[in-house]
Amino acid sequence: MAVSDVDNPIRKVLGLGYWVQGFRCFPWMAVNFFLKDGLNVAPSTLQLLQNSANLPMVAKPLYGILSDAVYISGQHRIPYIAIGAFLQAVSWLPIAIMSPSSISVFTISIYLLLSNLGASIAEVANDAIVAEAGKQPASSKKSLASSSGELQAFVWVASSAGGIIGNLLGGIAIDRFSPQTMFMFFGLLLSLQSLLTIIVREPSLNLPKSSANAGIKIQLLELLAVLKKPEIAYSVTWFAASYSIIPALTGTMFFYQTDHLKIESSVLGISKVFGQAALLLWGVIYNRRLKSIPSRKLISSIQVLMAVFMFSDVLFVKGIYCDMGLPDYVYVVLFSGLSEVLLFFKMLPFSVLIAQLCPPGCEGSLMAFVMSAIALAFIVSGCLGVALASYVGVTANDFSGLPRGLLIQAVCTLLPLCCSWCIPDDVKAKAKAKTKGKRKDSKKQQ
Repeated sequence: MAVSDVDNPIRKVLGLGYWVQGFRCFPWMAVNFFLKDGLNVAPSTLQLLQNSANLPMVAKPLYGILSDAVYISGQHRIPYIAIGAFLQAVSWLPIAIMSPSSISVFTISIYLLLSNLGASIAEVANDAIVAEAGKQPASSKKSLASSSGELQAFVWVASSAGGIIGNLLGGIAIDRFSPQTMFMFFGLLLSLQSLLTIIVREPSLNLPKSSANAGIKIQLLELLAVLKKPEIAYSVTWFAASYSIIPALTGTMFFYQTDHLKIESSVLGISKVFGQAALLLWGVIYNRRLKSIPSRKLISSIQVLMAVFMFSDVLFVKGIYCDMGLPDYVYVVLFSGLSEVLLFFKMLPFSVLIAQLCPPGCEGSLMAFVMSAIALAFIVSGCLGVALASYVGVTANDFSGLPRGLLIQAVCTLLPLCCSWCIPDDVKAKAKAKTKGKRKDSKKQQ
């Protein structure tokens, strides 16, 4: 069954799930402005809140184990997606109806934590479906995608499309509506997703039968056994380290663009739309042209490209592009949004690689562990960014040290390339060789 088949239940469930996942940027744009203008937080506080809200993402292995081992009404994927959407809805809706004067930094932090808890549960179940469906042989009529990464590219496109619409509407809405109105809209959307998802019956997804329904303890032992495999352990460790070693300066750049350069919110929205469009195009290009490139070569190339864009930001902050006649808002639209999303370009080929390495029955647990490691890496990256901003002397009113901070950030981005050997480079070739070897042995026995 092809991805273009509109009647495929997997396509409907994952399309909606990943689209909403991408659309989460809509309320989060409002959160940034609400914290900066409504609660008057400092750049370092904004960045700490952004990263601390991701703490529920670190517990993804637990959600993955539950999804793999604990069935609800005979289903172990759909109920978790519905529960995740519901938890998000009950976190955004209270913020939307509360009096602005009663909302404190602590209050909104609690609700953001609850929102990301629901989002992480739903993402784990969605990722597990992708991994399970990707296990189907390419010749299977029930298969939505093969190990070539077709399904991963499809959900990537769905998520990017949600991000494009979310950023576009967010940039426009932030000037016309209050942040709480935007929170209300997103909360209602999540309520609708929860209702639409729960009416789908999991057997209609035609997922491969799994023997993982043997309890949480056994599932945990299976996950530990999988993580002991060198090719998986080294890959996940390198991938997480490639993010954590980069000190993030997102909060600082947000203040620099909005307060120092006076860039309008609509321009920031368009910039993020441009970045999401690049993610969307990346999914298409990868599926058609790049999926045959060895994982190590492709991921390392993206890492180098990330560093190039960070060096470009140094020139931007120094005003060199402006002196050359390129307005600041043009650079923000064309390059800043793309620079932010480059961090996520590596995830598509890496998710395909992990799906190939993952043994049957442990998809949810392993994919959840990978995403948990990445979430922890982003938190570490954010904390390092706060430390770096303090080290170079960047404040809400003084950005003179920002070029030096961006230069250090770019150098840190290149460091993981020294250990790129940790990424397996020929998974598909080994699989084909093993298959050919089995066929030859079978013929000899005959």
